[in-house]
Amino acid sequence: MMAGKAERSYAHGTADTPLLGRTIGEVLDAAANSYPDQDALVARHQNLRFSYRQFLDQVNLVARGLLRLGIQKADRLAIWATNRAEWLFTQFAAAKIGAILVNVNPANRAFELEYVLRQSESGTLLLIQGFRDANYVSIVNGLCPELISGKPGASSLSLPHLKNLIFIGEGSPAGMLHWNDLCEMGRGVPEADLHQREASLSFDDPINIQYTSGTTGFPKGATLSHHNIVNNALLIARSMKFTNRDRLCIPVPFYHCFGMVLSTMACVVSGATIVLPAAFFDPLATLEAVEAERCTALHGVPTMFIAELDHPEFSRFDLSTLRTGIMAGSPCPIEVMKRVVQLMHLTQMTIAYGLTEASPVITQTTVDDPLELRVTTVGKPLPHTEVKIVDLLTGEIVPRGTPGELCTRGYMVMKGYYNNPEATGKAIDGDGWLHSGDLATMDANDYCKITGRAKDLIIRGGENIYPREVEEFLYTCAGISDVQVIGVPDEKYGEQVVAWVKLEANARLTPEEIREFCAGKIAAYKIPKHIKIVDSFPMTVTGKIQKFKMREITTQELGQEAAAKIETA
Repeated sequence: MMAGKAERSYAHGTADTPLLGRTIGEVLDAAANSYPDQDALVARHQNLRFSYRQFLDQVNLVARGLLRLGIQKADRLAIWATNRAEWLFTQFAAAKIGAILVNVNPANRAFELEYVLRQSESGTLLLIQGFRDANYVSIVNGLCPELISGKPGASSLSLPHLKNLIFIGEGSPAGMLHWNDLCEMGRGVPEADLHQREASLSFDDPINIQYTSGTTGFPKGATLSHHNIVNNALLIARSMKFTNRDRLCIPVPFYHCFGMVLSTMACVVSGATIVLPAAFFDPLATLEAVEAERCTALHGVPTMFIAELDHPEFSRFDLSTLRTGIMAGSPCPIEVMKRVVQLMHLTQMTIAYGLTEASPVITQTTVDDPLELRVTTVGKPLPHTEVKIVDLLTGEIVPRGTPGELCTRGYMVMKGYYNNPEATGKAIDGDGWLHSGDLATMDANDYCKITGRAKDLIIRGGENIYPREVEEFLYTCAGISDVQVIGVPDEKYGEQVVAWVKLEANARLTPEEIREFCAGKIAAYKIPKHIKIVDSFPMTVTGKIQKFKMREITTQELGQEAAAKIETA
């Protein structure tokens, strides 16, 4: 029977905050005009500090350098780097000339880099020396020997669109233009040329390609516009009650929508200060930055907050200036949220949920929401955002409280996957609804709860098991620091429940003791048959848990070893 209209899982975020009809460049210009002498950027690991006036001047200089290189509107410009000032200058400079910024994951290697550059048809690549054990310069040398041995502007056989390589950092690799040279080139380009280019831009123009993490097949490039990014950042900032007096510590990577939109753009649209603690996540550097720069806000995925809370030196830092921030990227364990609020003074911490394809935030809690809602839901739809929960099989909207696939529609939905109309058609239906692939419920007050990925749902002997539910229960077991629940194939039941468990420093729990804790408290079929004690989980560079890799590892281990042996890492 069809649910009545009032009972159906559909909500439309209130429209109290009007959308902005501005480009990213216009938003930066407005911030610099309003707060010229205020800190825009503090890059602690580079010992750099820029006011909004200085930040804008540097962005405009880089933009003029890119014009001198001949980069046209809608040309793709890729950046392969960790968090640093140059990343931000490139982000805003590309937007000011209408080039489409292509974010390259710092964890990529030759195969992934080649795919992204070829699929996006990028004509320019900015890169640093490397990240962790990867030497970016050597990788590019191997992919594009013609560019390295020739002059800037030469063609690559393997990547025919790639013309320009721009190096950021110490040294000057052969065949690459140095960042400083790019800036020097900008000095020779009249400001009027940049203004002319900016005047030709529309806020609906595509401005960014962000590649989704491909768990199966190749990643897809979500194409976002100025309008997508500017307004998502605006509404995110409003949820946190951001003003120009806020100072945000950003340990999340810029290449990801979390760093680029929720963090960077949310600051600029509010006139707030961007604080970079390090080139990549470091819990100690993050804590040091919060104290030294008196940050009022902190962003991160749950694993980052856990690392900060568990750091041996945590207690020596004064974090009392903190009030708000965002925890997102993966489900937030309730117990972790409580520790963040109590121990890090983040009493106005918010939870956000979204997808790269939605620019990215769809729902978010507010600073005024009761703690209970901030630890059990991902909030309500942002303003100007429609959300519905539908039956996976029929596509019909389900009654409130019933799990189904979360779909969204509105200003923030991507323009499509770059050069991939087939995948775009599968993600966005004929009525403009973006299908998330996430399972969720919606309550009577429009608050949404993510119950898992549709593909993560465990079906054991015909019973539906939501991993998030089992994880939340296991977090209440003393001695467990972190836990991830997955399903693996089973001949008898179809699937069995497996838990990967990280213990607290001094805990000595055994798998059998954990199962005993579960007995009588949750249904027997939900109790993990296999429990693997581990030191870490497979994860992306952004801190997202890769459950598909956990399934692969566990399935292989169960196939090769006796079931009893799976219980120790």
